[in-house]
Amino acid sequence: MEDLSMKRSWQSRDWSRFIKLFRGLTFYERFEQAIILTLIALIMLVTAVATIHLIGAVWHLVVDVGIDPINQTIFQAIFGAIFTVIIALEFKHSLLVVLAQHENVIRVRTIVLIALLAIARKFILLDLHDVTAIELFALSAAVLALGIVYWLVREQDARVARDAREQAHLEDNPAARCEPERSSS
Repeated sequence: MEDLSMKRSWQSRDWSRFIKLFRGLTFYERFEQAIILTLIALIMLVTAVATIHLIGAVWHLVVDVGIDPINQTIFQAIFGAIFTVIIALEFKHSLLVVLAQHENVIRVRTIVLIALLAIARKFILLDLHDVTAIELFALSAAVLALGIVYWLVREQDARVARDAREQAHLEDNPAARCEPERSSS
């Protein structure tokens, strides 16, 4: 729910609020925010160009070549391009979250998710006739390791959020701190 309200507040483009927040930042924090804005603009440009190329490739596939369901290479290339756009959008979104929440770092969970998307893209583009068993094993091990890291980080984030909710509950309800714990004997 908090993410939705944060998203709405950012999308409303309340620039006066943004300028007030920007004035309250230190020089280095302003520098970080400017770099993030620049990166967002560059990612948007790259994503737009990649999307235009994707549209051109699909148009060429449909109009000029005709869809050939037997030609696996064409489908791999198209879906690889789609994943490239999805990865760029996810990366841009993670930067927007950092910008909107005034965090100093991108969360590890986001980086791991982007890495998982990149490896999924690699699996889609993989030609099983040209890949060795070692390469396939290495990619599989990378997916497994990233999946485990993602799960561990997600569990840690859930624990931190749960502890923060409990702490907020105790601060909002002082009587809850004074009540003795009841044991079920």
